[in-house]
Amino acid sequence: MTTVAATAHGAQARHDDRSFVRKYIFSTDHKIIGIQFLFVSLFFLLVGGLLAMQMRWQLGFPGKPMPGGGILPETMAPGGVILPEYYIQLVTMHGTFMVFFAIMPLLVGVFANFLIPLKIGTHDMAFPRINMWSFWSFFAGGLVMLSSLFVPDGAARAGWTMYAPLSARHDFSGASIGQELWSVSIILVGLSSILGSLNYITTIINNRAPGMTWFRLPLSVWSLFITAILGLLALPVLSGAAIMLLFDQVIGTHFFDPAAGGQALLWQHLFWFFGHPEVYILILPAMGMVSDIIANGSRKPIFGYRSMVFAIVAIAFLGWIVWGHHMFVSGMNPTLGSSFMVSTLVIAVPSAVKVFNWMGTMWRGNIRFHVPMLHAVAFVAMLCRGSSWRRRRWTCKSTTPTSSWRTCTTCCSAAACSRCSAPSCTGTRRCSAG
Repeated sequence: MTTVAATAHGAQARHDDRSFVRKYIFSTDHKIIGIQFLFVSLFFLLVGGLLAMQMRWQLGFPGKPMPGGGILPETMAPGGVILPEYYIQLVTMHGTFMVFFAIMPLLVGVFANFLIPLKIGTHDMAFPRINMWSFWSFFAGGLVMLSSLFVPDGAARAGWTMYAPLSARHDFSGASIGQELWSVSIILVGLSSILGSLNYITTIINNRAPGMTWFRLPLSVWSLFITAILGLLALPVLSGAAIMLLFDQVIGTHFFDPAAGGQALLWQHLFWFFGHPEVYILILPAMGMVSDIIANGSRKPIFGYRSMVFAIVAIAFLGWIVWGHHMFVSGMNPTLGSSFMVSTLVIAVPSAVKVFNWMGTMWRGNIRFHVPMLHAVAFVAMLCRGSSWRRRRWTCKSTTPTSSWRTCTTCCSAAACSRCSAPSCTGTRRCSAG
């Protein structure tokens, strides 16, 4: 027994003769890759934050020189004053960096790589080399996106949703190379997410420790598993749409140009078919971690474990049939819009199950309010607050007003709209205030 123990200890204590580059740069170790995702995504979070600060300055002090703005090129902010063209670039790139290069890799790339093998009892991911290429594809995509800020025509100017035909035609947006680099970058990020999702799914299915059955998995692993499935199904759609957009921009196809027979709404359907599952790609990992933290802070097992698992699955499934609620103003059939509305409301049910179970876990628990627990409780409170919204109504200054939300339906000719101060509203006039 002593000889066996000494042999095992010797095998574990052997010297690692890999070079620094092989061990820490082009690493196949899941922990190192998770740390790489962490630092790179934090860098892009900083970039997105700096872009947001410039937007805030322009909103707060329009037309005034920005502190430190003198270091920006004349094409962006001559004399520190932000140009309108540059402001549109800020809006576009801020949203792009925050969604694709900060939140996604932080919640999925970092925690999935670092935690999944540790929590299911395996030594590494199922495909370590694919895991490495997942990170480097993401890193290359980030560099391409960052470089688009410094090309002659400037970065993309069509918003982070890249609605066509504005994004498909350079003469509309005023940007050429920047728009194309945006498409190339999103294709690389999509490749990274697809490779990572394949790895996470395979690892959880095949590499669990003996006795680690499906309903013994931590809820954080369950959430990352369902998130990986969402990513594997959603990111190819976005990547395909980005390739079609790149073809429109570079080789003259007309997938999204109505003037040449294309369909502008096709881009919206493809983007939001990815975009709404993306919402749950971002929040499900956080929900899983909150579940584990609340159970730990309450010193008791999670309340209603199986219902929590089924709620995660239900949220993911319903997330696929609600993308149309991003397109209510696109002219869709009201019946179709009603179906999207109902399915959107139904998602509140599994979400409410999770909130109820979190509260049930804390009920009569031996609660320890350590810092992670405080953040988890704040997450639940913020989720409840943010999920409850009310429909705003407004009225027109008319002696016999008949009004509805956002649309002035009846006004007397001498009346003024109370929101946009229009001198007279008729029929289906839209309030310019929103």
